[in-house]
Amino acid sequence: MSRPLPLAAWRRHLAAGALAVAAVLAATLPAPVRADIPIQSVTIRSKLIEHFRIGRPEQIRFGGLTFLGGLELLAGNRHMGGLSGLVVSPDGARMVAVADNGLWLTAEIESAPDGRPLAVTGATVAPVLGPGGRALLDRGRGDAEALALRLDDAGSGAGTLFVATERDHNIYAFAWPLDPTTAGTALDLPAGIKQLRHNKAMEAVAFANSGPLQGSLLVIAERGPGFNSDLPGFLIGGATPGTFTVVRQDSYDATDASFLPDGDLLLLERRFTLRHGIGMRLRLLPASEIRPNALVTGHVLMEAGFSEQIDNMEGVSVHVNAAGETIVTLISDDNRSILQRTLLLRFRLDDSGPPASADRP
Repeated sequence: MSRPLPLAAWRRHLAAGALAVAAVLAATLPAPVRADIPIQSVTIRSKLIEHFRIGRPEQIRFGGLTFLGGLELLAGNRHMGGLSGLVVSPDGARMVAVADNGLWLTAEIESAPDGRPLAVTGATVAPVLGPGGRALLDRGRGDAEALALRLDDAGSGAGTLFVATERDHNIYAFAWPLDPTTAGTALDLPAGIKQLRHNKAMEAVAFANSGPLQGSLLVIAERGPGFNSDLPGFLIGGATPGTFTVVRQDSYDATDASFLPDGDLLLLERRFTLRHGIGMRLRLLPASEIRPNALVTGHVLMEAGFSEQIDNMEGVSVHVNAAGETIVTLISDDNRSILQRTLLLRFRLDDSGPPASADRP
């Protein structure tokens, strides 16, 4: 029969358990930040990532994409981290990211002629201001998870930037180009969005600037009501507003989305399980399948895991370069953990069709 632990041993056991719980919470909850932080410049050091697959420098093609290059972003400022949403300007030279604790990160992306990212410079951090000019992180609404950009038809470069938050499910609209000193306005949302899970809600948000769904703001929840449930989707505005569902596959959760120039949707997915380990996937959902009451599956363009240079990938943005090539930029959320990294990765989309094997019987 086992002997009871001495009181001191029990205290050590409970303390260790508390630390373990704290570590889990730190990895899943936005870090607390003072609501009165000023707009401030941030120096970001960029460590080049030249090869996506570890130990295989000769491989540059991954599914339907070609790896252009990447950066590990390092900064001494504690506010630079936890990046959960990304928008890259139409020319690919500027980025706006949103942190899960309700902060903006704006910066320039320096690139080589072939599109390889070389450095992130001119970075600024500022609080996201909600209605009335009050910082989201001061309202208990700081869990910002997604960005989407609507561009004006006139080609002036003006538009609207949307920020989605979970726990308190809202989408806020800001004028584009972004002025971080201006306040956003809250959108009227479908009732179903308010019923999404507390911490598994609006992770993937995209605006269709072209294609069959032009004018629609699209939302896909990170997860459905249960672990194996399909993912709730919403079309807001546009010609065919309504709800749809995305098939959940292989324990992946939705983390972001961006429309391609032809109007199809690029869905970024992420998983972390004891069985599979860490994973990242890009799935293409054809615009023709995304309609009210539809069950959408699409097909996988690329999947990566421990053998590739990935982390907790949570943001995706698409732009077209001067050569007419479709460029995909990804960013990771490091949860402000010393065990994780903030990565910026770039790919060229060469083939958006299903893999050849999918056509075989």
